[in-house]
Amino acid sequence: MATKLLAGRVALVTGATRGIGKGIAVELGAAGALVYITGRTLKTSNDKPGSLEETAEA
Repeated sequence: MATKLLAGRVALVTGATRGIGKGIAVELGAAGALVYITGRTLKTSNDKPGSLEETAEA
């Protein structure tokens, strides 16, 4: 198992419900960071954690 470069680190990504922000959040998570995300609306922000987790695990 490869060592995760950002293991034990925390990241906050704003605008992470789509586009570049989502891509950054996925990559940070894949590198081992604990990622907190925000979006423009509550609904889109609440919908994303599951989809980001699925993407990072793929």
